[in-house]
Amino acid sequence: MGAVLGRQDTNKRSFHGSNLEAKMVDAMQQRASHGTSLKSFDGIVMKFPKIDESFRKCKTIFEQFDEDSNGEIDKEELKHCFQKLEISFTEEEICDLFEACDINEDMGMSFNEFIVFLCLVYLLNEPAVSEAKIKMGLGNLEATFETLVDAFVFLDKNKDGYVSKDEMIEAINETTAGERSSGRIAMKRFEMDWDKNGMVSFKEFLFAFTRWVGIDENEDDDE
Repeated sequence: MGAVLGRQDTNKRSFHGSNLEAKMVDAMQQRASHGTSLKSFDGIVMKFPKIDESFRKCKTIFEQFDEDSNGEIDKEELKHCFQKLEISFTEEEICDLFEACDINEDMGMSFNEFIVFLCLVYLLNEPAVSEAKIKMGLGNLEATFETLVDAFVFLDKNKDGYVSKDEMIEAINETTAGERSSGRIAMKRFEMDWDKNGMVSFKEFLFAFTRWVGIDENEDDDE
């Protein structure tokens, strides 16, 4: 329905322009107003191992939600777990989050998609979400999620809640000045623009990050 911005003509609805997207952009713009502690793209890369380690700790939460242990969380499992945890999300909010994170549109949330889900829950600063963070055991993961927010803020030079290709190149050139490959690296990193609309949302950035640190390829590996 509506304009097609995604990779496939079969997209159920565009995430860009949705109510959830608007909330994410607003939250990111608010965070950007406080600045970022990161000074270079290399600073982001150096944090990959620590972030990967934290991501792996999300496996226990994932398995709790994956009630039939089939390696994916479907919408009903997500609703059921929120009910068990007495998290007061509306059905619409749960559906919006699920559809935003089911990037393959296969009606199942894989482990790397679940990590994106957790990060989005973390970014939403609402009473119901604050309650969710505690009950889902996200307290010890907040430092990791904060690093990801910080990284996005560093890349988002004009603080509009999105990262453009030019901003990506600028961010990398800040740390690899003089290296002719910097632009090429930036172009490769911009593969995170999965809907090919020229702008990267925080959600798209998170999906790319799970691939960069190896979660996507090794999600079933032992820690």
